[in-house]
Amino acid sequence: MTNNLDKVVLAYSGGLDTSAIIPWLRETYKVDVIAFVADIGQSKNELNGINNKALKSGASSCHIFDLKDEFIEKYVFPILKTGALYEGSYLLGTALARPIIAKKQVEFALSIGAKFLCHGATGKGNDQIRFEIAYAALAPNLTVIAPWRQWNLNSRESLLEYLNKKNIPTTASLEKLYSKDENALHISTEGGLLENPWNRTNKDCWSWSVEPENAPENPEYVLLHIKEGSVISVNNENVTPLQCINKLNKIGSKHAVGRLDIIENRIIGIKSRGCYETPGGTIINIALRAIEQLVFDRESFNWREKIGLEMSSVVYDGRWFSPIRKSLQCSADSLASLLNGKVVLKLYKGSVVAVQKESSNSLYSKEYATFSEDEVYKHSDAEGFIRLYSLSSRIRALNKIK
Repeated sequence: MTNNLDKVVLAYSGGLDTSAIIPWLRETYKVDVIAFVADIGQSKNELNGINNKALKSGASSCHIFDLKDEFIEKYVFPILKTGALYEGSYLLGTALARPIIAKKQVEFALSIGAKFLCHGATGKGNDQIRFEIAYAALAPNLTVIAPWRQWNLNSRESLLEYLNKKNIPTTASLEKLYSKDENALHISTEGGLLENPWNRTNKDCWSWSVEPENAPENPEYVLLHIKEGSVISVNNENVTPLQCINKLNKIGSKHAVGRLDIIENRIIGIKSRGCYETPGGTIINIALRAIEQLVFDRESFNWREKIGLEMSSVVYDGRWFSPIRKSLQCSADSLASLLNGKVVLKLYKGSVVAVQKESSNSLYSKEYATFSEDEVYKHSDAEGFIRLYSLSSRIRALNKIK
């Protein structure tokens, strides 16, 4: 089979793992390795010189695709509408990035006639599942190579030693304590002292945001205009989805907003600890939930909650290209068509609170809700409602007496 291998498209990040994967693929399979780089909003330091780095590692070529706008508009904003929070708190920043990377990698591989796909996800993590479910859904005829499940380079030390023997330069070192994953929506930090859940985080565990105690002493108020569940302006300035996230990330980071330190259940059963920073996504999530309070009746709100709960697992598990994800999204989009209005949020030392909200679709009526005298609500009507609403309880109690 080895002799039949032709081109392999590697999802390349320029980090230690994928730098070692390129020569390993060439040595093990005698293939033409083509580096595929997805620009989804990671820092410029990660992308600077990545083309030369891939070529020096042995890739025949390196192709960089700017996916930032599509990532936020087509993946992040739709999921924010659903209210999806994995295990009640995680805004799915890493999980959301995987389907767009896999999709573009597959499209590129097919366009150049490649027969093989490769990723650098470890055998312990979620990403191997997310990538390969997407590959299977989009291009089942392509063969996947997963080095971490095959090679014996199972430590940072062994990877550095391997690259040194191959005379391949790398900026990685043994002193790097944390594993970080960054995109336009969030940045995550794992490893180092976080591997002991009793350890408190320190400043090195956070990359974007200031410590809450170092945030400004005065709160900042942010005005968001929302149309059909998407933010269309920030402080009366019209923005695209990407511009919105970038602007709110900057504002939120200044006020220590969107920090999360959790131990989560990975798909394969391992628990892991991660520190996530999602300032802009956190602000938008709270704003959307504020408009929902005005607009949704109780049944609609409960249904949106169920959608969000199910969607959180679907996205986390990598089932983006599945009928269930599409079905849940259609339902959420239908509900979100009512989410029009504006919200003022107060940002202060790590907290975000919606302090003002209004919507043209609001079901809130001061005339009905007031504690003062009104002319629209008959209190006596409640008696008949309560008798019917409690009828099953009454019958059950009467049966016990009998």
